[in-house]
Amino acid sequence: MANEEKKIWGIHTQDDNLFLKGNVIAIGWHEMGNLSLIDANRDAFKDKYIQAYPDAKKGSIATAAGMLYRFCYEVQVGDYVVFPSKSNREVNIGTVEGDYVYDPSQMEYVQTRKVKWLKHLPRMSFSQGALYEIGSAMSFFMVKNYADEFMAALDKGFKKSSAAADEDETVGATADDIIESTKDFILKELSRQLKGYDLEQFVADLLRAMGYRTTVSPQGGDSGIDITAYKDELPPRILVQVKSQDSDIKETTIQSLKGAMREGDYGLFVTLSNYTKNAQKYLDSTPIIRGINGTELVDLILKYYEDLSEKYRKMIPLKMVYIPVPKEE
Repeated sequence: MANEEKKIWGIHTQDDNLFLKGNVIAIGWHEMGNLSLIDANRDAFKDKYIQAYPDAKKGSIATAAGMLYRFCYEVQVGDYVVFPSKSNREVNIGTVEGDYVYDPSQMEYVQTRKVKWLKHLPRMSFSQGALYEIGSAMSFFMVKNYADEFMAALDKGFKKSSAAADEDETVGATADDIIESTKDFILKELSRQLKGYDLEQFVADLLRAMGYRTTVSPQGGDSGIDITAYKDELPPRILVQVKSQDSDIKETTIQSLKGAMREGDYGLFVTLSNYTKNAQKYLDSTPIIRGINGTELVDLILKYYEDLSEKYRKMIPLKMVYIPVPKEE
């Protein structure tokens, strides 16, 4: 008999660090105790849930008990798991490596399984429909509609999704999903429409919206400096380097910016992607250079959107509903 096809599970957490550094997936409901001591059927899990949470709303009992049952008994070693981490806005894909384990040492996430993370990809690599599906309101769920897209992401030659036209509008979105998808939309549009010098012009306009005077270096002759900015007529001078590449920025690239700086200068590095671990360490130890990644750039765009030039507001029309970050008084 052929092996049963591996399932793909989706999961959410408020503790990205536990999942990514502890190489686990986990859910809470600590008052349920050790799930493996409950009979392996949904009715038994419902009865236990009612005992553990007597004030639970009737409509939530079957849903919560079902998630717990699946996590303990339906998930198999070798199944795949997709986990969207909010701290770095990545989609993490791995395989389940261990059976269910009850870990009472955890404050909240006591129901655990060991995993091996295979890939960590930016959210903008996936279609909006796929992001909606893993943005499920449930803590633990099966991925069905876009399973093939997540599996394709494990291929060595995986490229960013261009499946926007194939999106499944029937996949529901929560309020958080709408905010997240707005940010995904902005990053995708910047990546698609603004490369190289065009992105430099956009960042200069954003800095202008933030109250800076900016000068963009001539194309091809910037000696590593793309934009020069001043808050007012006086120093300090801020030297800005902008990168539109998909790959993470390395430490040596940031060091080249520092090499172009004179005493009293400040540096700003802007990327649509992120920074490698060594590059982030370098930024942390070099306070005169600020690094902005794709997520932080989008937050600034939302914050100062109304002050951007009309050209860029037309390029990124925020027709979606979003909650802007309030400006500081």
